[in-house]
Amino acid sequence: MNSVKLQKTPQKVEENAAESFTDSSLFAHWGQELSPENKRTALKKFQYYGYNAYLSERLSLDRPLPDLRPDGCRNITYPANLPQLSIVFIFVNEAPSVILRSIHSAINRTPADLLKEIILVDDCSNNEELKEKLKTSVEEMNIQRPGFIKIVRHAKQEGLIRSRVSGWRAATAPVVALFDAHVEFNEGWAEPVLARIKEDRTRIISPSFDNIKYDNFEIEEYPLSAQGFDWELWCRYLNPPKSWWYLRNSTAPIRSPALIGCFVVDRLYFEEIGLLDEGMEIYGGENVELGIRVWQCGGSVEVLPCSRIAHIERAHKPYTEDLTAHVRRNALRVAEVWMDEFKSHVYMAWNIPAEDSGVEIGDITERKALRKKLQCKTFRWYLVNVYPDMRMYTDIIAYGVLQNSLKSDLCLDQGPDTDNIPIMYICHGMTPQNVYITSNQQIHVGVLSPTIDDDDNKCLVDVNSKPKLIECSYAKAKRMKLYWQFTQGGSVQNRKSKRCLELLENAENEFGFQLVLQKCSSQHWTITNILRDH
Repeated sequence: MNSVKLQKTPQKVEENAAESFTDSSLFAHWGQELSPENKRTALKKFQYYGYNAYLSERLSLDRPLPDLRPDGCRNITYPANLPQLSIVFIFVNEAPSVILRSIHSAINRTPADLLKEIILVDDCSNNEELKEKLKTSVEEMNIQRPGFIKIVRHAKQEGLIRSRVSGWRAATAPVVALFDAHVEFNEGWAEPVLARIKEDRTRIISPSFDNIKYDNFEIEEYPLSAQGFDWELWCRYLNPPKSWWYLRNSTAPIRSPALIGCFVVDRLYFEEIGLLDEGMEIYGGENVELGIRVWQCGGSVEVLPCSRIAHIERAHKPYTEDLTAHVRRNALRVAEVWMDEFKSHVYMAWNIPAEDSGVEIGDITERKALRKKLQCKTFRWYLVNVYPDMRMYTDIIAYGVLQNSLKSDLCLDQGPDTDNIPIMYICHGMTPQNVYITSNQQIHVGVLSPTIDDDDNKCLVDVNSKPKLIECSYAKAKRMKLYWQFTQGGSVQNRKSKRCLELLENAENEFGFQLVLQKCSSQHWTITNILRDH
């Protein structure tokens, strides 16, 4: 690709650069006034870092932030003898200016008597600027307090999970804060966290997050949230629980089922509870696993409204090209160790068989032994007592991709979201082709709604002799034709209309076939995974 570009004339290069500027999200709200040369530089840095490093280099390392704490936070007084804190920043190929701004904001907005040290964990960056140049910057900052900022460097890339544990091992303060190196701290963030941990060392605390926009570095206020996850174990923000709203106190701690990522913990308790699962790879799932484990094993997780931290949500992550594969592998480790009979939900959400999944999850013997040693509660207890909003799917009897005997390389697919019309598409087995058949004979297509207040489960429905995807609760309330007779290797027949879901040859269709409801012929359907006979 590069050699082709070198052969083009300067004029062509200029035209292509202009086209790429138009396409890039970096320039949607920023940088229109830049020269083509500077736009090229900014775009190159954006593609490398996933955020606007060009702009970051031009912002003050000590820039002010809007104080986004709820009003009552400013009037709270905290104990005088709070424990000291080690702040750990982990990074791989992070923009130096972003790391330095994280350090500066930590120093400026954490009381000096509470901040014992800052530890930088470099997970084997290959960016030369992060070697001698960063070392020099750290030495300059350490002149007044020798050894205050330490750098831990990995000889090979270990991933985000093991990097956090490396930072914890280097920390010496009673409390450790484990953060990404692309954050900025707000006023008074540390005192409420340290006060809650001093009160109960088995609490793991998350600050409330705001967003540093990746393109223009403006601060976007996020609403107060708890932190949870879906059945693929991707983390997500949640509405605070009803019990929090009843307090009518926006400064009160928010009980949280899990953690989004950055958190603060009593250093010795973190070891007692089992640190992070170092058998996980690269990125994803470790924060969900920690939240589940802490709750099941006697601790708790809270988000504090009075502790606010702004965090860059990148346009794309630099860790690895195949992030999804790592998240899936890690999710299955969590399922096998902690989720008991509900582990099937994780396999269903990822659309892979529970037996012989083909995913190598590594040795989980030590993690199972940890659970036994800590005498932890069941995952059912966790769902009932900690995450009651999580939607359970105990009525699913079959799941996977649904294929027709007439054209086995095509799978039932939810099609474009806005159309609500199912289609046949080349089989790829990803979320739009997830099919779930329930014991009461509904057929769900697409993502499993993670919580009971999300109503995006779509059901296959016969609407005027045409197949449609309608929200299941709506279809049921309106007494629509949403129940189907299906047997493996047999037909898919609507129980009320008696019409069958079948393929009809159609030359105008992309793959030569159209999905229809018609009088039953001899077409047969199969689904990948049968959980139990119905």
